[in-house]
Amino acid sequence: MSNTNYRLAHTMMRVLDLEKSIHFYCDILGMQVLRRTDYPGGRFTNAFVGYGPEIEFPALELTHNWDQEVHYDKGNGWGHICIETPDVYKAVEDLEQSGAKIISPAKPMNAGTRILAFIEDPDGYVVELNEKLNLT
Repeated sequence: MSNTNYRLAHTMMRVLDLEKSIHFYCDILGMQVLRRTDYPGGRFTNAFVGYGPEIEFPALELTHNWDQEVHYDKGNGWGHICIETPDVYKAVEDLEQSGAKIISPAKPMNAGTRILAFIEDPDGYVVELNEKLNLT
């Protein structure tokens, strides 16, 4: 079996308030809703958001269980998602003005050379902002 045709399709995150999450990822971080489906029989909604068509780009699957009333336990295995930006300092400035919660300002990475920052989404998930990786 060959896995050369595999690709990362999406990452699923359970969210408490779907509209707040869509606002955060789309209006603040610039993604777009790619598709959204209600499943009345299962009492949940899936919204896929991302920076381009799912056939080409990975997406985030935001799953909203309609009867969930409290934030989900993140567990100790969860890390973060990462979004690349050309200027982390400017991104943090802009995001803070948009109301994003900054949990670590833009600064050089510990024991590294790249600039990064961390923000938090409405459900407490961590989003890393990182400068684009120069692979040349």
